[in-house]
Amino acid sequence: MPKPELTGGPPQRIYRLDELRWGELQARTERRGRARPVNDTWIAACCLVRDLPLATFNLKDFEDFAEYDGLRIIGVNER
Repeated sequence: MPKPELTGGPPQRIYRLDELRWGELQARTERRGRARPVNDTWIAACCLVRDLPLATFNLKDFEDFAEYDGLRIIGVNER
């Protein structure tokens, strides 16, 4: 049976691990001198905590997370 979060079910809840990962990511980006928008950091944190790839049209917004934090990105031209 498919997971609800993959079938348009209720949105994921934010848990303590998401919060901790978000804080780590936000601090790292600021130390690198490339602070990212809060929403982008939340999205990256949730994917990283759950070990899920991020499918996005906005590759540029998440490249730093891929390079420095191991975020897997699925771009529009990939299958």
